[in-house]
Amino acid sequence: MFLSIKPSRLGMGLVAGLVVGMLIAGYWPNVPLHAVATDRTDGFAMATGSCDESVEAVYFLDFLTGDLSAAVVSKQNGHFNAFYTHNVIADLGINPAKSPRFLLTTGTVDLRRTGGKTMALSRSLVYVAELQSGRVAAYAIPWSSSAWNAGQTLRGEFTLLDVGRFRGAGSAATGKTNE
Repeated sequence: MFLSIKPSRLGMGLVAGLVVGMLIAGYWPNVPLHAVATDRTDGFAMATGSCDESVEAVYFLDFLTGDLSAAVVSKQNGHFNAFYTHNVIADLGINPAKSPRFLLTTGTVDLRRTGGKTMALSRSLVYVAELQSGRVAAYAIPWSSSAWNAGQTLRGEFTLLDVGRFRGAGSAATGKTNE
């Protein structure tokens, strides 16, 4: 049987729902969502991560050479204008002849400037793990929002923040993360 609803009650229900929705929206925290992308093949991985609030970098790791690189697109012309490189083999203390098995992902952080550094670090960290050694390294890129906004080409090296273990003696679970 079809239920009939009086138009006045339907209207009052819609208005009440609208008022409740507006009240909730006013008090509900407005938190933006941030997403990164990661992909890999047998010998290569890539991921994205924020440099600052307005741009992200794309990170690449070549499993064969251990070369970590990053590039950032210019907002002026849509071409890559920031480039960073680093080789992770020595940092992770691995023998490249033993066919390293890497993982790569990014995370977000807001590191403070210390020690008179003129350039801040990006808001994303790049984590590179090597499965056979059980080690993981955290990297960031030096980042200047003002230089990027001015369209300047940026080039540099990744900054190694720390190396730790995720497997074996001295692992993060025991509280010892520095190598």
